[in-house]
Amino acid sequence: MFETLQDRLGSILNGLTGRGALSEADVSAALREVRRALLEADVALEVVRSFTDAVREKAVGAEILKSIKPGQMVVKLVHDELISMLGSEGVSIDLNAAAPVVIMMVGLQGSGKTTTSGKIANRLKTRDKKKVLMASLDTRRPAAQEQLRQLGVQTGIDTLPIIQGQSPTDIAARAVQAAKLGGHDVVILDTAGRTHIDEPLMIEMAEIKRKSNPHEILLVADALTGQDAVNLARNFDDRVGITGLVLTRMDGDGRGGAALSMRAVTGKPIKLIGVGEKMGELEEFHPRRVADRILGMGDIVSLVEKAAENIDAEKAAAMAAKMAKGKFDLNDLADQLRQMQKMGGMGGIMGLMPGMAGMKDKMSAAGLDDKLFGRQIAIINSMTKAERANPDMLKHSRKKRIAAGSGTDAADINKLLKMHRQMADMMKMMGGKKGGMMKQMMGGLASKMGLGGMGGMPDLSSMDPKQLEALAKQAEAAGIKPGGMPGLGGGGGLPGLGGGRLPGLGGLPGLPGLPKKK
Repeated sequence: MFETLQDRLGSILNGLTGRGALSEADVSAALREVRRALLEADVALEVVRSFTDAVREKAVGAEILKSIKPGQMVVKLVHDELISMLGSEGVSIDLNAAAPVVIMMVGLQGSGKTTTSGKIANRLKTRDKKKVLMASLDTRRPAAQEQLRQLGVQTGIDTLPIIQGQSPTDIAARAVQAAKLGGHDVVILDTAGRTHIDEPLMIEMAEIKRKSNPHEILLVADALTGQDAVNLARNFDDRVGITGLVLTRMDGDGRGGAALSMRAVTGKPIKLIGVGEKMGELEEFHPRRVADRILGMGDIVSLVEKAAENIDAEKAAAMAAKMAKGKFDLNDLADQLRQMQKMGGMGGIMGLMPGMAGMKDKMSAAGLDDKLFGRQIAIINSMTKAERANPDMLKHSRKKRIAAGSGTDAADINKLLKMHRQMADMMKMMGGKKGGMMKQMMGGLASKMGLGGMGGMPDLSSMDPKQLEALAKQAEAAGIKPGGMPGLGGGGGLPGLGGGRLPGLGGLPGLPGLPKKK
């Protein structure tokens, strides 16, 4: 979503950080480019003006221009201002009200209200263990009520029985009553949309609000809408009074201007973002993390959260036991590749790692894209059980059979086997007698942060996001910046692991075929 903006801002701010001293003219020229980049990303003009004015006001102070690293100070100011524009802290859906808590979904037709209603209900059921009732108030769009009912069947969530001929306000009243009688914690009202904002729509929304008394009114908006998203948000807020925003299609190739504009114009927080079509692809919106991603600083906390959600704890424990013995076969490699696919593939993981955003293009050029994972898994699946457990038995005739079965050729199989050997060697090093490479690396990081050796190094896997963010701030205070880890080898890469290796996730070690830095 933010790739174009990320590239533009990255090149502008990189030009500043390399400079020894900055004049007011340098700052003005950079801010002019920032302004142009934001306008090209479809951010509303009024928002761009207030953004650049705020940065300029802070940047032309004498303490900035004469500071040790003025370029980095300007980057920090742009970063801080991005966070304040997106909202300082992430805000989740508020359920602090008497049950059933009514959540009313509003927005234009085609913005994804019905799917988002299903996603929110699924999230509340699985994460918060709430009993949810969904009700469709859309009597105009053909099969809209049936669509929500099907989503309910798919996710195992209750939906209000359909009674033909009822008005939206009557359905809303019936839904709240049914939720009270059924002992539901939350009722989600999926309202009708229009292709554009009109008076009858607003009157209907106001009437539904009066009848159901919702605790949350969430405006669902398509992140690809662009400039018009601002007018949409303002109109709904003025007439109905929204409590938060949900942006859909954040995984699309839009320029991200809507996300930056809507929060600034309405003052209402972006609570959730849709990042895919599946029911589980809904995430909380964290302004600081998004600002980090826009400026190419990565987002380790989100990466750890994704890993916690997608990595099977039992399999991970079994893998750790194997690693300690230095064993790593092709079944293990296939598991690692599947886990990486679940976490968003190579591109998704790279986008969240500090200093790695620029690696994605190089990797694609080297043929290391997400299709590669699919091919490698197909090759492993075409092997016998004995071959997967003992790759050394793969001679020419066996490779020929596997290539025919997986639709690949012998060269692909050789690349896979080479990658497996590199990983197996690394696993042996990491599971060595002296605690291995990983322990030494973490020990160095711990002492750098003043945690006094490995004994004081916290277990990242057992920490919640708030603790992880606190740890990240502690690391920054110790001189370990988000964009790289000075003093630990490999500016911007993963310390001690040479380039882009991700131990434990496996698909990246050695990155065969990736051109090395000169």
